[in-house]
Amino acid sequence: MMTPAEVMKLIVKTLDSKKAADIKVLKTEKVTILADYFVICTATSSTHVKTLSEETDKILSENGEAPLRTEGYRGGGWVLVDFGCVIVHIFTDEVRKFYALERLWGDAEPVDISGFLTE
Repeated sequence: MMTPAEVMKLIVKTLDSKKAADIKVLKTEKVTILADYFVICTATSSTHVKTLSEETDKILSENGEAPLRTEGYRGGGWVLVDFGCVIVHIFTDEVRKFYALERLWGDAEPVDISGFLTE
């Protein structure tokens, strides 16, 4: 079984490999019981949202960490993938700006993910 940090790193690498934009990670364990980490990223279209969601599900499941649930919003602008210790929010740009999760969860500690991203 992977640690929450290992799950988060694999999610970030997976999203990055599929060209997710503006990936941010918030360490939320001290501010909510929902999860240890929130991973937030931007997709270029509703099709890209679906691709990012499906690829994250596939790669994590292959590594023994299947999602507990996935919730999609009909407009295709936001999908939430819940891995228990890590919750992934995949947004289109407009929807991400509307919900402003980084501001909403401003008490959470930002995580430096530059070491996990491909150049």
